[in-house]
Amino acid sequence: MKKALSLFLCFVIAFSCMSLCSSAVEESYPCFYVDSINGDDANSGTSESSPWKTIYGHDYIFVPGTKVLFKCGGAYEFTDVSLTVEGTKENPIVISSYGEGDRPLLYAKGKTNILNLIDCSYVTVSDLQITAPDGGGIWINTQNKASEGIIIDNVKFFGIQNYEVGWRDNLSAGPAYARACIVIKGLPSGSLYPVNDVTISNCEMIDCANGISAWGQCKYSPDQVEDIEPVFNKGLLIENCYFADMDAEAIIVGINDGAVVRNCVSKRCCLGADEPDENGNVKYFTAAMWYWGSINCVIEHCEISDQKNYGDGMTVDFDSYTNNCTYQYVYSHDNVRFVMNNAKLVPQKGNTVRYCLSVNDGISSNRVASSKGEDGFKFYNNTVVNCGNFDYSGLQNSYIANNIVMPRVGYKVRCDWKTATEGNNTFENNCYYNAINPVCDLGSMNEFPCFAGTDYTDPDSFKLAKNSPLIGKGSEIVDGLTKDFYGEDIVSNNIGCYGGEGVDVNGDKSNLFEEIINIIKVLFKILARDIVELIND
Repeated sequence: MKKALSLFLCFVIAFSCMSLCSSAVEESYPCFYVDSINGDDANSGTSESSPWKTIYGHDYIFVPGTKVLFKCGGAYEFTDVSLTVEGTKENPIVISSYGEGDRPLLYAKGKTNILNLIDCSYVTVSDLQITAPDGGGIWINTQNKASEGIIIDNVKFFGIQNYEVGWRDNLSAGPAYARACIVIKGLPSGSLYPVNDVTISNCEMIDCANGISAWGQCKYSPDQVEDIEPVFNKGLLIENCYFADMDAEAIIVGINDGAVVRNCVSKRCCLGADEPDENGNVKYFTAAMWYWGSINCVIEHCEISDQKNYGDGMTVDFDSYTNNCTYQYVYSHDNVRFVMNNAKLVPQKGNTVRYCLSVNDGISSNRVASSKGEDGFKFYNNTVVNCGNFDYSGLQNSYIANNIVMPRVGYKVRCDWKTATEGNNTFENNCYYNAINPVCDLGSMNEFPCFAGTDYTDPDSFKLAKNSPLIGKGSEIVDGLTKDFYGEDIVSNNIGCYGGEGVDVNGDKSNLFEEIINIIKVLFKILARDIVELIND
């Protein structure tokens, strides 16, 4: 098979002789050139003037600093290519491009991966395009030892098995079976060795079923035992990546410790199973950027929109033993819902959602805690506008403060009696508009927020006007944050995701719609008073 090429066997020979020629190799840093248009496999392949035509049938030397470069404008078959190599932090092994024009295109035939990086450390893959209509992208996996220091930068993935299926993808057997651009290990992977310090940056993933599926390892299924004995990957960074037009998910952070996802955009993902089956049941569940069994991770400064999966399709999702993780500074809009957290056999602990803006995430209900619930959950300074039902049930020892929650007309904010009376939860200084206060938070406000604008497609509309009754009415929270959702200094303890002193608004922003809503608000207050009296009786 082609994957048994000398290209990927000769590194063994190279490493066996490193002690004899290491000094000479380190000075020369072997570099190999491939040009699918003007190259010739009879060439030396060691200079731009003498490039190979294909990657197959050549002797490569993989030592720290080795480069394999592909000529821009060319197309190169890369069917299930496997590497087990080691660079160093100072001198990584590089797979990249040279010349001018479009980035080189790596493609695969059949249900195979483009590239398998197995037990590799300090490898950089950059400045390429990747497509595999029947396969998958890059698999970073371990078999006999831990991996670290892998970088994937400025790679465009497109056209990877993007069609609707009737089930969740297989996330355990690599990208071709996951229909994914990048898979780190898998669930389960079979290997207890982690993959640490991976950076995926400045990548585009378009017209692919899945984006990045990053997994550590657990010994047991979370549906079977209360302790899954995880082996966490550490140091994952995903930044400045763009995901669009996907049947399934953009990013899964599974069994990671300290992962950071920032400045990423997911648009029109989770498009599959956008309707229930013939019996009205959810076909399967997908979400855009979510946690599974992870700790101490953060997703921040991201935009997530137009996720349509009927069962999930939301922005915030702490799932299956996820603890001490955070969503912050996230702009969520036009999704099925904003939040749906799902603990398994034990409550999840210490998760946080703060300074997020959710607009028009209103097709289905939101739940901050489902299944076994959330313990020590913090949900504060979020602005949630035009949502569906919003449910606080299932919380214990949690803190809910300074949030604006405005459901669509006719929808509710809910809370079960146990959360309200036995959960040791604190609800304070929230604002509910268009809805009756939930039983757990009867003392919070119902005032019209007085936003700065009326354009629901413009995040700036949800800053607060200077005459807003929510300016300065929030609780002071000491968490080390100095910026609000808009990246501006927090100078006022406001309700909502805006932390300024108020925006000057030209003219009278009131209109007939707002007057009608004010009348409805009064009626809601009367009804809420009657409910409180009924409870007291």
